[in-house]
Amino acid sequence: MAAVMVWLPWSLLLLSFMCGTRAFYVPGVAPINFHQNDPVEIKAVKLTSSRTQLPYEYYSLPLCQPLKITYKAENRGEVLRGDRIVNTPFQVLMNSEKKCEVLCSESNKPVTLSVKESRLMAELITEDYYVHLIADNLPLELYSNCDGDDKKEEKDVQFEHGYWLGFMEVNKIYLHNHLSFILYYHREDLEEDQEHTYRVVRFEVIPQSIRLEDLKTDEKSSCTLPEGTKSSPQEIDPTKENQLFFTYSVHWEESDIKWASRWDTYLTMSDVQIHWFSIINSVVVVFFLSGILSMIIIRTLRKDIANYNKEDDIEDTMEESGWKLAHGDVFRPPQYPMILSSLLGSGIQLFCMILIVICEWAWCGRLSPEQHGLSLREG
Repeated sequence: MAAVMVWLPWSLLLLSFMCGTRAFYVPGVAPINFHQNDPVEIKAVKLTSSRTQLPYEYYSLPLCQPLKITYKAENRGEVLRGDRIVNTPFQVLMNSEKKCEVLCSESNKPVTLSVKESRLMAELITEDYYVHLIADNLPLELYSNCDGDDKKEEKDVQFEHGYWLGFMEVNKIYLHNHLSFILYYHREDLEEDQEHTYRVVRFEVIPQSIRLEDLKTDEKSSCTLPEGTKSSPQEIDPTKENQLFFTYSVHWEESDIKWASRWDTYLTMSDVQIHWFSIINSVVVVFFLSGILSMIIIRTLRKDIANYNKEDDIEDTMEESGWKLAHGDVFRPPQYPMILSSLLGSGIQLFCMILIVICEWAWCGRLSPEQHGLSLREG
């Protein structure tokens, strides 16, 4: 009782500093305000596929590179995810349109892919690899029905992370060599005497495959896209060298989405690729093995109980066999107690940390999607 009275004042003092709060998602980084024609840097993250678990670095492919390649400092979570965030040669200015620009082309000469590079490019296309880019820390998203149809209501719109590196048709491989970037900005409300600032709230892309002969270029590294459906896709033949242009365009649109709500689209994506086959297969195997093990244990216990109930077979019941021989091993110390305790303690710690991250951080909205790899780092 005396101990309780000693700790009671300190407990009341600690409780006096507590206050009730209500919160869900707090962005992990401060917003960046852009002025007219300010550069908006587009960075590459990695290449991933739903068919394989091997990510590729962006410049492991023969893609256009800037004059100086600079990699972003990454946290432990990003390293575990396989992210290699690096700058790209795309030149994007805030609220500045670009109809068609040519990348990494000297004197309007097309890029030549060697046989080895063409083979690697074709291999990744056949394995359904996605290219992941970010702008203002916002991942690139691909509207899943980029076929000219009007978008449905916002709640019905589906997006995919990144864009397809290419596609296959009639046993031929085609590369998406033109990217139409669509960036959405939100104009901040300021006083009349202040200059308006903009914030990036969405980053979309429409990939296209355009044949070399259908592109018209000039000396200013600009190009003219073919009209309508007059162009043919750019084929990649893995058995020979291929020539092509890498091009891009930039389109800006104003949006009513505020900066604090720009992640709502990503957090409500309904088309995120889930390995349902692996999950169902694992669940079926677990239940099947659990059922077999339960049947064996029940059968053994019934047999043992029946033997114990026989009064005329006392001598047989005294003889222990099978799993009953180990009933006294609980009092026998293990051969390597430190290793056992270390493994057991580490396992309990990992389990508790994963449980805390999932329940407290993820479900309560305390994991910020702005900070890539935060969930792995916190775990």
